[in-house]
Amino acid sequence: MHYALSPRTFFHSHYFHLGLRFGAGLIGIVWLTLATSDMATAMSVGIGALCTALMDMPSPLRHKFNEMLSAVLLCSVVTLLVSLCAPYFWLLIGVLVLLSFCASMMVVYGKKSMPLQLATLFIMTMSMEHHMTPMQALVHVGLFTLGGVAYLAYAMAISWVLRHRIKQQVLAEALFELAAYIDIKADFYDTRYNLTEQFNKLVRHQALLADRQQASRDLILRAHQNRKDAIVVQVHVHMLDLYELILSTHTDYAQLRVHLADSPALIALRDLAYKCARDIESVAYAVTRKKASYQSISYEPELAAIETELAELQRRVDAGKPAQEALAVLRAQRNKVRAIINMVGELHVASQKVSDSTPFWLDADMQPFLSQQRYELQVMLSHFRMDSPIFRFSLRVAMAIAVGLAVGTLLPYSAHSYWIILTIVIILRPSFAMTKQRRSDRIVGTVIGCVITALILVFFNHPAVVLAALILSTIATPTFVYLRYRYTAIAVSIMILLQMNLAAGGSIQVITERLVDTFIGAAVATVFSFVLPSWEYQSLPKLIQQVLAANLRYMEAAFELLQGKCRNDFPYRIQRKGLMDALATLSGAMVRMLDEPASKRRAVEDINLFIVQNYLLVAHVAALRAILRRHVKDIPAREVNRMLAASHVQVCRTLAEALAKHGVQAPLPNLEADLAWSETIAPTGSVEWAGWPVVQRRVRLLQADAEKITVHSEAIERNVVKQ
Repeated sequence: MHYALSPRTFFHSHYFHLGLRFGAGLIGIVWLTLATSDMATAMSVGIGALCTALMDMPSPLRHKFNEMLSAVLLCSVVTLLVSLCAPYFWLLIGVLVLLSFCASMMVVYGKKSMPLQLATLFIMTMSMEHHMTPMQALVHVGLFTLGGVAYLAYAMAISWVLRHRIKQQVLAEALFELAAYIDIKADFYDTRYNLTEQFNKLVRHQALLADRQQASRDLILRAHQNRKDAIVVQVHVHMLDLYELILSTHTDYAQLRVHLADSPALIALRDLAYKCARDIESVAYAVTRKKASYQSISYEPELAAIETELAELQRRVDAGKPAQEALAVLRAQRNKVRAIINMVGELHVASQKVSDSTPFWLDADMQPFLSQQRYELQVMLSHFRMDSPIFRFSLRVAMAIAVGLAVGTLLPYSAHSYWIILTIVIILRPSFAMTKQRRSDRIVGTVIGCVITALILVFFNHPAVVLAALILSTIATPTFVYLRYRYTAIAVSIMILLQMNLAAGGSIQVITERLVDTFIGAAVATVFSFVLPSWEYQSLPKLIQQVLAANLRYMEAAFELLQGKCRNDFPYRIQRKGLMDALATLSGAMVRMLDEPASKRRAVEDINLFIVQNYLLVAHVAALRAILRRHVKDIPAREVNRMLAASHVQVCRTLAEALAKHGVQAPLPNLEADLAWSETIAPTGSVEWAGWPVVQRRVRLLQADAEKITVHSEAIERNVVKQ
C-alpha cells in the first residue's frame, strides 16, 4: 500500500495538503464571487480558478509561477477562441480538432506538461456548449482570467509561506519509498519468496524510487538558504548515501539460501532489513511532522544471532568442515548491514542538527542533479513527423474528438457532447497501457460517483448535506489524482454533478445521461487507442543505447574514484544519477509493455535481465567502495590499483563493444595509462592483504555481469529490431 494511503501518514502527506489547498482556494474564490455577484459570474470565475489549480503541484517557486501563469494565459486564449466560434457549428468543429491536436503536442515537454494539456482540453470542452455574442465572450474570458489570476496569487502566497513544509513532505515521500525498497530487499532472505519475482518487484520499484528522489532533488537542491533548509539538505544527502550502501548489500542470494537454509542467521538478516525499513519510516514520519527523529529500534538481538552463527561457522572451519564459503558470505553481509545501521543512525542525527548554512558541495553546479526542461517551440516542431510517438498520439486525440463530436450530434436523446469529449481526453493517454488503466478507472469511478450523487439527491437532498459532499469531493479530486485515479474519478463526478444541480437544478435523468455519455466516450477512446499506435517495443533500441551509454560513463567515473584519481565524488554522483534515470525510463517502458496486447511484447525476459544486470554493476561498484573504505588503513594501494586498472579496461571495453553493436562508437580506456597511474602510488601495506578475497570476488562479478549485459543487449536487438 502507498504510504500516503495509510491513515497514520495520509494527513501529513503533500497529497492531502494539495487537496486542502485546492479545495480552500477554489471554494473560497467562488464564495467571494457569489457574495458580490450572481451564479453565472461565479461559475466563470470558478472555472478559471479550477483550470489554474490543475497546475498546482509541488515545484520550486519560480517554476511554479511560470507553470501556473502559462495555464492562465493559454486557457484564457482557448476560452476566447472557442467561445467566439461556438455559434458556428462547422467552424467550432474545426477549431476543437485543431486545439486538441496542438494541446496534445505539448506532451513533448515531459511530465510537467501533462496537467497543462489536461487543463487546455478541459476548458476547451467546457466552453464548447456556450453560445455567446462577441461581447459576452470577452466578458466571460475576462471573468475566467480573473479567477485564474486569483488562484495563481493564492497558490503562490500559500506555497511561499509553506515552501519549507513542502520540501519536508516531498523528502519524506522519498524516504518512505526507500523504506518500501528495503522491504522488498528483506524478502530476498526469506526462502518462501521466489528470487526472480523479487528481482522483478525490485526493478519496478526502483523506477518509482528514482522518480521520488528526483522530485526531492528538484525542490531541495535548487534553493537551500536558511537554517531550516540545512536540515532537509542534510537528510537528503544522507538518504542518497544510505541508498548506495543498500545497493552494496546485493549478493548471491541463491548461494546464501543454500549455505544458510536452516540457519537462524537468514531470519536475522531478514528481520534486520525489516527493522531498517521501519527505522527509515520513523525518520520520514518525523520529517512530515516537522520534528527531530531519534532512533528507538534495537538491532542487537538480530546482530547477536548473526554473531553466534559466525562463531559456529568458524568452529566448523577450524574443525576442517566445508563452511568457509558460508562464513565469508555471512561475514560480508554482517559488515554491510552494520554499515547501513550506522548510516540510519546518521540519518536520525541529520534530522536533529540545525546548521547556520547548508554546506553541500560548496561552489558546485547543482544543475546536473536537477530536472532540465526546455520549453521551446523548436522542440515541438521537431516532433512533426510520423515516426514521433507524440505526433501520432496528437493525431489520435484529434481524430477521436472529431468522432466523439459526430456521435454526440447523432444520439436520439439530449446528449451532452462536452461530457463525451471530456471522457475521451481524460482516457486517451500517450501509451496504450496508460489508456487502458485510465479507461478502467474512469468508467468505474464515474459509475460509483453517479450512484453516490443519486443517493444524495434522492435520500439526503438537504443543503447542508449537499454542500458537505461538494466540499469533500472538491478536496478529494486533486488529493488522489496521483495516488488512486479511480478515487479522483469518483470525486470529480460527484463534484460536477452536484455543481450542476446547484447551478441549474437537475434530475436523476441527467445522471443517467452522464453515465451513457461516459460509456460512449470510453468506447471511442478504446477504439482510437489502436489507431496510429506507438507500441513500447518500438522505443526499446533507443532506450537500450541510452542505458549502455550512461553505464559506460558511470563506470569511467566509478573507476576514477576507486583508483583514487578523483578525490571528489561529485562527478561519480552525477553519472550514477544519469544511469539510474536511464534504467528507470527503460523499466517504465517494460512495465507499460506488459500491459499491452501479447502480440506487441518483445524480449520481455531479456529486457528484465538486462535491467537487473545493470543494477548489479552499480551494486558491485557500491560494494567495492565500501570494502576499500573499510580497509583504508592497510590497503596495498599499488597492487589494488593495478587490478582495478585492468578491470576498468575490461569492463569499459565490454560495454563499449555492446554500444557499438547498437550503432554508437565510444572511446576506449587506455590500460597503459591506468597502469602508469598505479605505479605512482607507493604501497601502504603488505601484499598479503586480508581484503584480497572480497575485492577479487567483486571484480570478477563486475566483469561477469558486464559480459551478461552484452549478451542480453544483443538478444534484445535480435528480438526487437529484426522481428
